[in-house]
Amino acid sequence: MPEGDTVWLAGKRLHEALAGRVLTRSDFRVPQLATADLSGRTVTEVVSRGKHLLTRLDDGQALHTHFRMDGTWHLYRPGERWRGGPAWQARVILENAEWQAVGYRMPVVELLAPGGEPDAVGHLGPDLLGRDWDAEEALRRLRAEPRREIGQALLDQRNLAGIGNLYKAESLFLHGTSPWAAVEDVRDLPALVERARALLERNKGHPEQSTTGEVRRGRQHWVFERAGQPCRRCGAQVLLAEQGDAPYARLTYWCPRCQPGPAPTPMRRSDVARPSGRTRYRP
Repeated sequence: MPEGDTVWLAGKRLHEALAGRVLTRSDFRVPQLATADLSGRTVTEVVSRGKHLLTRLDDGQALHTHFRMDGTWHLYRPGERWRGGPAWQARVILENAEWQAVGYRMPVVELLAPGGEPDAVGHLGPDLLGRDWDAEEALRRLRAEPRREIGQALLDQRNLAGIGNLYKAESLFLHGTSPWAAVEDVRDLPALVERARALLERNKGHPEQSTTGEVRRGRQHWVFERAGQPCRRCGAQVLLAEQGDAPYARLTYWCPRCQPGPAPTPMRRSDVARPSGRTRYRP
């Protein structure tokens, strides 16, 4: 699932292409919106909210989309060949005189009535990349469940919005904290939250997501997707285990020496495959 910085960058690019311009065509390829028509409406802004995107219109409506695992927005000039996937994978198309915005494989596509945004995103905690970021509120929400494992707490978008598996793993490594430590046992919790926000902030303006300062393939991350490889700091083997209950368990990477504390039995290296250079769990 895309991290908050990926969604923020998509929102920025869509805003630059759509905001202040009249839609000349819309095409919704989802059953519930098959007859919807936004032509003649002006896009006022496109904003991200954690991992959600809101395309706001001059009549008070908002198009709400969520990427989940495979969704993506692509921008094209009129007549340009689409490259984001087969045309049948397009779920929504917005056009103006200068741009076509095509949302591929979007699992969430809904039109919100005026005043309906809280129903879609009101449950989210403070947005780490939002203009209204509120660190104290995020910390209050995290501390409301003091015995919860910090790895799960950081991924809970109701606590703070925007952290995915990558920034969870990298923030905890840089903070020297086990993903299985209880929230109440994390030393200097405000510093951990600020570290996660800083990583997102650093990467939001470009597609590369580096937490090490390097952008070469295989050098961008400290522990994320590096199971079985030596830790860049101490040389110990980076470990991998599932965290959370099925079916919502997430793969978690950590260095047992740099991140001492509670931890489960790690997966065996034979349980980890790397098709196309990406680490995946093989059940």
